[in-house]
Amino acid sequence: MRCQLQPSRNTVPDLVAHRGNAADFPENSLAGFASALDAGLAWVELDVQLSADGSPFVIHDIRLERTTRAQGDLRQLRAGELAGIDAGEPARFGDRHRGTPLPPLADFAALLARYPRAGAFVELKRASLAHHGHERCVDRVLAELGPVADRCVPISFDATAVAIARARTGRPVGWVLEHFGGATPDTLRELAPEFAFYDYLKAPAGEPLPAGPWRWAAYEVTDAARARAEAARGAALVESMAPLRLLAELGAAGHPG
Repeated sequence: MRCQLQPSRNTVPDLVAHRGNAADFPENSLAGFASALDAGLAWVELDVQLSADGSPFVIHDIRLERTTRAQGDLRQLRAGELAGIDAGEPARFGDRHRGTPLPPLADFAALLARYPRAGAFVELKRASLAHHGHERCVDRVLAELGPVADRCVPISFDATAVAIARARTGRPVGWVLEHFGGATPDTLRELAPEFAFYDYLKAPAGEPLPAGPWRWAAYEVTDAARARAEAARGAALVESMAPLRLLAELGAAGHPG
């Protein structure tokens, strides 16, 4: 059974800084988040993995090689061993951002506290959920967010993690869809998240997005034409790793900012 379809009346969706302003700064870095928030964006998105001793860190991959100058599986390293790691993405930036720390989630929470009108989508990654258990991961992340937790929306590809986060807080949650087929429509209706994230390349071509109580968020959007196209089919938000460039393009096209 398919969800009812309806078009959106949006012309331009809200922007989400996907892993911060990752075009100009290392992804998931405090500097990248601050750059996006200083530009006035209302939303940032970040990824969280847990160390061996259960400390949440802001990083996408479970392995360190791609974005840091270190090696290894983060799940096998304790927080103290991760404290001095350089997460300046040398593969992309060389020495430009040398010395960028690998942020503990608590440090991100302290940063977000400086921007009282902004919010964050906090993605619980499946590698850590599988290793540490769903409840432990959700509880540790919520605890580290502390006083800004009410402005942070837990999201995940893992529907169980999303359901636990909702049960723990009663606050908004988001589910990241793998695809639109199979049992996805049923799971989406059962979860009834406030936000539903999707890869626009996997969405049915030319069709409006399924209607429901959620707000749709498209990723990874890099140009204004695509942002407007996803808004026309029902997206309320778009994620971009180049949010400031996209903001400028939309502004040039008449977006109020």
